[in-house]
Amino acid sequence: MDTLSIKLKIADREYPLKVAYDEEEHIRKTARILNEKLKEYRENFGIEDKQDLLAMVAFEILVDKLNLDAEKDELFSGINKQIQTLETKISEFI
Repeated sequence: MDTLSIKLKIADREYPLKVAYDEEEHIRKTARILNEKLKEYRENFGIEDKQDLLAMVAFEILVDKLNLDAEKDELFSGINKQIQTLETKISEFI
């Protein structure tokens, strides 16, 4: 896997990273979204401390992830029930 050395600026600090070529765009987009969230919190809540900003953004992102995981689990559970129903009907037919 070929890697690329890049520098990302997050909360006014630079972070050197080595990333796969095919992940560079995704990594840069992630950093851009993170910086936008930091700016949003700073403007909306008047928070200036970078550690507080990072903690609040991390908390929001984790809450969103947990909610998405719960939705995914519920969706997969429904799909599994449908598959079981279809398997039962197929078995009865055969």
